Amino acid sequence: MKQKKLVNYSKFGYLFAIPFFLTFLVFTLYPVAYTLVIGFTNHEGAIPPKLKFLKDPLANFKYLFKRRSSGAKSYFLEALITTCRIWIVNFLPQLGLALLLSAWFTDNRVKVKGQGFYKVVFYLPNIITAATVAILYNTLFSYPKGPVNDLLMHLHIIKEPYYFLLNKRPTRMIVEFIQCWQWYGSTMITLIAAVIGINPEIFEAAEIDGASRWKKFWYITLPSVRPIMLFTLVTSLIGGLSMFDIPQLLASGGPDNATTTIAIYIYNTAFKKPYKYNRSAAASVILFLIVIVCSATLFFIMRDKDAAKMAKLKKQAMKKAKLEQKGA
Repeated sequence: MKQKKLVNYSKFGYLFAIPFFLTFLVFTLYPVAYTLVIGFTNHEGAIPPKLKFLKDPLANFKYLFKRRSSGAKSYFLEALITTCRIWIVNFLPQLGLALLLSAWFTDNRVKVKGQGFYKVVFYLPNIITAATVAILYNTLFSYPKGPVNDLLMHLHIIKEPYYFLLNKRPTRMIVEFIQCWQWYGSTMITLIAAVIGINPEIFEAAEIDGASRWKKFWYITLPSVRPIMLFTLVTSLIGGLSMFDIPQLLASGGPDNATTTIAIYIYNTAFKKPYKYNRSAAASVILFLIVIVCSATLFFIMRDKDAAKMAKLKKQAMKKAKLEQKGA
């Protein structure tokens, strides 16, 4: 009996992957490589001159850290400090609230009714577009007539309308609150999924031993969700350092650069007069390096030390076994 010829389908997999690789090369890899190159060149102006590498290759990078004529910090450093401040102030309460809600929803003793409804409500801000959120909060804090001003005057907290978006601290606080409000639901859903994945027998054994809720949370939940916590930290770090839409749409980076993040600085440097594409590219490279260093630091700090120790011992044992084999 003649056997059927087997068909190798692996070639079709490569064929289907071609569109992705082409798209990645054209729209991701090439722009990143080109950005890296022009950071060392004279590429600037509405009609850029012929591309040439500068005599001092790091001139654009040095300019970003150069103090202004008044002696103040450079605009890039100000933007970096502002970005870090906004991210830290919004992420800490965001993470705390997400952990609290995830512990509450997954506690078998509490058994919250209507969990699905609450999860949808908490997650809802995350699916609203940035433009919609910016318009909403611009209307809420508008001057002289706005819901917040009307409420504060009705409660006799203020005597006359306050221009929130014309003052540095209130504007920054509004941006921080929006970032926390928009993203805590997403963080909560991620952490709930991680907690549900923990073996329930561990919690049952802890309850039998008389462990309190706090001890279960501190000694079981947190160590078990460490990989997901690392994922949340890294993704939030990347999103926080590249923050653009809310500060730009709400206050255009103002007032007085109070909400100018690194992403807004890069955009303004490249696409507003005098169109310094080279300095914008240099700032992008520095932002990329900061993200890599911070992410690597988080991976190192939150690594599983016991697993790393075991892997090291296993490696040493294998090396020793190979040496003994060679000696034999």
